[in-house]
Amino acid sequence: METKLRELKGRLAEVFDLNMANALLGWDQSTYMPPGGAEARGRQMSTIGTIAHQKATDEEIGTLLEDLRPYEQSLPADADDAALIRVARRGYEQLVRVPSDLIGEIYAHGAASYDAWVKARPANDFAAVRPYLERSLELSRRLANCFPGYQHIADPLIDINDYGMRAESVRAIFAELRAELVPLVQTICAQPPADDSCLRRGFSEAQQLAFGERIIRAFGYDYSRGRQDKTHHPFMTKFSLGDVRITTRVREDNLSEALFSTLHESGHAMYEQGIERSFEGTPLANGTSAGVHESQSRLWENQVGRSQSMWQHFYPQLQAEFPAQLADVSLDRFYRAINKVQRSLIRTDADEVTYNLHVMLRFDLELALLEGSLEIRDLPEAWNARYLSDLGIAPPSDSDGVMQDVHWYGGMIGGGFQGYTIGNILSAQFFATARAAHPEIDAEISQGTFGTLHKWLRENIYRHGSKFTTDELVQRVTGGPLSIAPYMAYLRQKYGELYQI
Repeated sequence: METKLRELKGRLAEVFDLNMANALLGWDQSTYMPPGGAEARGRQMSTIGTIAHQKATDEEIGTLLEDLRPYEQSLPADADDAALIRVARRGYEQLVRVPSDLIGEIYAHGAASYDAWVKARPANDFAAVRPYLERSLELSRRLANCFPGYQHIADPLIDINDYGMRAESVRAIFAELRAELVPLVQTICAQPPADDSCLRRGFSEAQQLAFGERIIRAFGYDYSRGRQDKTHHPFMTKFSLGDVRITTRVREDNLSEALFSTLHESGHAMYEQGIERSFEGTPLANGTSAGVHESQSRLWENQVGRSQSMWQHFYPQLQAEFPAQLADVSLDRFYRAINKVQRSLIRTDADEVTYNLHVMLRFDLELALLEGSLEIRDLPEAWNARYLSDLGIAPPSDSDGVMQDVHWYGGMIGGGFQGYTIGNILSAQFFATARAAHPEIDAEISQGTFGTLHKWLRENIYRHGSKFTTDELVQRVTGGPLSIAPYMAYLRQKYGELYQI
C-alpha cells in the first residue's frame, strides 16, 4: 500500500505541476505579456492543459485509487492519507467524464476571449466580444453535458467550484438572504448618502501600493512566498505553496480601489500560504471551495479591513502618508466614507450591504443563458433591466454594465458567481466563531496586530486545504451548518450604528 500511495502521489504531482505551469502562463497574460503574445499563449495553455488532463485521467490512476480503497477505509476519515485518496478519487471521477480535447478548447478559447475583453471593455464594444461569449456559452453547455443526470444544467458547473451545491440549493440561500437584504438596502438608501469625496482627492500610485503592502504584511501575508503586481481585474494565483501571488489595480482618483483590492486578494493568498506544506503537489493543496476561499478574502477585506477598530491604528499612518489629502478628514468621516452604502453599478466597488444583489442578478442571468431562455445578443438589455429593477440604477454603457466582470470572458459561463455570496455569509460565521473563541481579537486589531486571528484561521481553516468539504469544514469550525444569521447580525449592527437605524 505504501508503494501504491507513493506512486499515486508521484502521478498527482505531475498533474499539479502542469496545472501550476498553466497558472503561471495565465498570470503572465494578465500582467506583463505583450499583446502580440495572445494568440500563441492560448495555444500554449491549451497544450499544457490537454497534457495535464490526459495525465490526470490515466487509467493507472483509477487503478491505484481502487487498489488503495481498503487502505483508505482502514484509516480515520480525517487522516491525511484517507482525505488524499478520497479527494483524488472525486477529482478523477469528475475528470474522466470530460474529453481532453474539450479541455484544450476551453483553455485556448479562454485565452483568446480574455484578450478580446481587455480590448473591448475600454472601447465599450460589446459587439467585439459577443462571438467569444457565444462560444463560451457553447463550451460551458458541452462541459455541463459531460455530467448527465443533473436537475439543472448549471449543477455540474456549480459543483466544480462549490462541491455539493446545486442551482436549487443556491437559489434557496439567495432567496432567504434577499428577503433580509432588500428592506435593509431600502432603509439605508432612503437616507442621504455618506460623503466619500475624501477618497477621491488624488493619491499617488506608488504610495497607495506601499501603504497596502504595509497593511497586508501586518495581516500576515508572507512576501518571501508572494508578490503583488497590477492587472485589469484583481486576482490571486499560486504556482506552489511557496509562490502565492496577488494583483491589484490602481486609480489615483479613488483610494479605495487598490487598497481594498489588495486586502481582499491577500485574504485569498494567506489561505493558500497557510495550507499544510506536506500537501504540496496533491489535490489537498487547494482551498476547500470557491465559497470558503471567498470567505477569507471578504473576512480580511470587510470584517477586518473596513472595521473602525483597524483604522484606529492605521488611519493616523494613512494621514501621515497623505497629509494634503487627509489632514482635515477625521477618522469618523473616513470610516463612514469607506463604508458608504449606495446603489452602484460596479460589483467590485459595491458596499457590503448591496454587494450580494450584484452577485444574485449575475447568477440568475447565467442560469438563464445556460437554460436557453436568454440569448447572448439580448444579454446587455437583460443586464440593464435587472440593474434598474434590483438596484434602481441603469448602466450608461456596456463597459460599466455587462462587460465589467472578467468571469464570463475568461472562457466559461456558470458556476463561478455563487461563491462570492457564499463567501460573504461564511466570512461572518467564521469571524464570529473566532471572536467567541478569542475575545481579545478586537482589541488586537485596534492595535494593528492580527496574530491571534491569523493563527486561529490557519489552525482551523487554512492548514486543512481541501481535506474537508465545505459542509464538513463549516460544521467542524462553527459547530453548525452554513447560516445567514451571523452575516445579517453583522450587517445590522454595523450599519445600524452608521446610519442610526
